[in-house]
Order: sequence, then structure tokens, then C-alpha cells
Amino acid sequence: MVEPGSAVPGRRATRLATLLLLAVTAAWGSTFFLIRDLVVHIPSADFLAVRFLVAASAMTAVFHRHVRALPRRQLGFALVLGAVYGGAQLLQTIGLEHTSASVSGFVTGAYVVLTPLFAAAVLRERLSAATWGAVALATVGLAVLSLRGFALGLGEGITLLAAVLYALHILGLGRWSTPAEATGMAAVQAWVIMAVTGLAALPGGITMPSGGGQWLSLLYMALIAGAFALWAQTWAQAHLTATRAAIVMTTEPVFAALFALAFGGESLTSRMLVGGSLVLAAMYVCELAGRRPDTLASVSPPAEALHHDAP
Repeated sequence: MVEPGSAVPGRRATRLATLLLLAVTAAWGSTFFLIRDLVVHIPSADFLAVRFLVAASAMTAVFHRHVRALPRRQLGFALVLGAVYGGAQLLQTIGLEHTSASVSGFVTGAYVVLTPLFAAAVLRERLSAATWGAVALATVGLAVLSLRGFALGLGEGITLLAAVLYALHILGLGRWSTPAEATGMAAVQAWVIMAVTGLAALPGGITMPSGGGQWLSLLYMALIAGAFALWAQTWAQAHLTATRAAIVMTTEPVFAALFALAFGGESLTSRMLVGGSLVLAAMYVCELAGRRPDTLASVSPPAEALHHDAP
């Protein structure tokens, strides 16, 4: 287990960060059928607000020293990142009310394309041909896994805005997160996400879970797919480029399919096999590109440079 605030040297850090992001996407993928059941009884904004309230409270109780030790500069970055992520969560939820879950998953996954585009446009990063190939493979894999017809409408447009915010969040974490400050930044982000979703939930009053089953599901999503995932993503992106992180996170629908097979009563299909294989191939191509010494995007800038030179 990585100690909060610790730095891990060299290639080991990259591998550990990749494994942590895979654990994050596995946790996210495991929540699909739980969320589907919960939002039948609890409005989406209410569910998000309570989920991140629990996550933020737990993180602050454990990591309060890291929060207090945050420099003002990193605190400001964490506030911005939390607001961006909270907005993405709300937009994705609203979009899901106007489109199917499969189309929503594909459009949300557009961050895998948007992240390198923003990195090239905003940060002037030059990406290798292999990295662009990995982006293309991941996008096609998402389409095979998710799409069964597609028409651009209100729901898809709102979800695309969510994908833009997710891409900006990934980009911001890659630029501003440092190993020493990742834990405190993650806890602050959780509070801001709770505030954003809580404001959306307030007009109709906040509905709480009822019964042990609903609370158990919510606690799992708050502590594992919420607190742990937010900390792990923030720490991992202190060691990975934004584009590499985005490609790794496209494994979420692969894990969702695996959990659906194991616990959701779904059957294995050729779409799952082909789409999942393409996403995994994208990760492999990205890993090979990262081993090339002449690949400019293969190594994140040092934490010190991120801390002092971020705009």
C-alpha cells in the first residue's frame, strides 16, 4: 500500500500509478448495477450529495493533517478540480435522463480523445503516433462495448459537456497533483463535489437511503468508489501524463461488463470480447509507447516542476 504523501521513484511509480488507476476503474465499474438500483428510490443528485458527504467526512477524519498542511496554491487547485468534477457528475446524471446508459457510457468515454486534444492545445504537449493509436483503439473499443445505435440529441449533448469536464479534470490533475499533496487535495475535492451536488439536490429536499441494503450499497460507493478512488486517482496522476491516465481509465466499461457477468446475470457476448480486447490493446500500446526514451509524452514532469510552474 502506498503511504499517503509518499513519493515512489522512477518506473516503479509509473507502474504502481497504473495499477492504482486500474483499481479505481474496477471500483467504478462495480457500481453500475448498484447505482441503477439505488436511483430508483433516491434522486440522482441526492445520492451523489450523500455519497460524497460520507466520502469527504471519512477522508477528513483520516487525513486531516494532510488537509491542514496544503499550501494555499494547492488548495486553490483542489477547489477548482472539485468544482469541475462535481459539475461533470451532475451533467452526466442529467444527460442519462435523456439517453440510454450504453450511449451515455460511450459519450462520457469521449474524454479519452478530448484529453490529448486539450493537452496538445493548452499545454503544447506533443504526443507520439503510438499514443494517438492507443487513443483510437480505446475509442473504437468503447464504441463496440457501448453503442447499439446512436443519435445526437439533448441527452448526448449534455453528456458530451460532462466528458469535456472529465477531460479537464484529468488534465488538471496531471498538471497540478503532486505525491506529497495528493491526499489533502483529494479530501478537499470530495468536499467541493459534495457542495456542488448538494446545491443541486437542495430545491426538492435531500432523500436519504432507507434500509440496510441501500445504506450498505451507498457506503461501498462512498468509501471504495468514492474516497479511495478519488485519493488513488489524485496520487496516480502525480506520476502519469493525462493522456496515459485517460487511456487506462477507459477500462471502466470492461470492468463493468465483468461485474455484470459475475453478479448481474448477463451473458458473455462477442461485443464484450471484441470491445474489451480493443481497450486492453490500447493500454498495451500505451505501455509500449511509454517505454520508448524518445516518446515525449511517456513521462510526467517532476513533481517539483508541477508545483512551481503550473499556471
